[in-house]
Amino acid sequence: MLREKTAGALPGVFMLVVLLAGFVFPLWWLIAAARAASGWSALGASLTMVIDIILVMGFVIVNPNQAQVVTLFGNYVGSLRAPGLWWVNPFSVRRRVSLRVRNFESSKLKVNDHDGNPIEIAAVIVWRVVDSAEAMFEVDSYENFVHVQCEAALRNLATSYPYDAHVDGQWSLRAQTAEIADQLRTEVQARLDKAGVQVIESRISHLAYAPEIAGAMLRRQQASAIVAARQKLVEGAVGMVEMALDQLSRKNVVALDDERKAAMVSNMLVVLCSDQHTQPVVNTGTLYT
Repeated sequence: MLREKTAGALPGVFMLVVLLAGFVFPLWWLIAAARAASGWSALGASLTMVIDIILVMGFVIVNPNQAQVVTLFGNYVGSLRAPGLWWVNPFSVRRRVSLRVRNFESSKLKVNDHDGNPIEIAAVIVWRVVDSAEAMFEVDSYENFVHVQCEAALRNLATSYPYDAHVDGQWSLRAQTAEIADQLRTEVQARLDKAGVQVIESRISHLAYAPEIAGAMLRRQQASAIVAARQKLVEGAVGMVEMALDQLSRKNVVALDDERKAAMVSNMLVVLCSDQHTQPVVNTGTLYT
């Protein structure tokens, strides 16, 4: 596996001055040879200018957050990261690799979660190249490699957890968003290490049930919400009935036997737990007649 190393290069400004001098001297030599009608001198000056032209091809510009990967006759020589003008072997091949932070949003994947329910999921991945040699030579196209591997990791993660947790303490895609995002980042990073890519952040950007079961799941969530609300309502009503009976007993407002207490409890629970407004009924008799 290739690792990035620094390529040998000369400062571009220094080589620019040298080559300018190299152009001026052969040009003066060529003019002098033409005046003296000397063929050998003219040939030497022409060869010198050709060499200078070839040497000019060795200049390379490195922009900030950019690397130039240098290869010579099929061999990896090194990479240039320092911004500025540099000069390398003119016969070498230089390929540009961006080191800037990039991000992309995956397509909406339709997969089955851990419980077998079809869901739609997508994620945003923030990444950058940290090893230009691995990115250039270990994979065919590192950008396409990043996209494919991120979607594969997201698909694998979605099948490992349910959309909603039905057991206490169980992780779910909807509830543990931060933990799921961290695990997604870890899994994507493990897949992209060989390409010299660092995953900075990963977040789930879209999560929903598939359209064919969205209606059924919505009714299920509504039923769960109704059950939870009813449970809280009953707990509050029982507490209020208990408090009322306790205060009536402590203040000696009225003496109630077990049958009257049962009737009072029944009436209060109906009033407190009913979905609609209750209509009072005035009883002019007693419970025993």
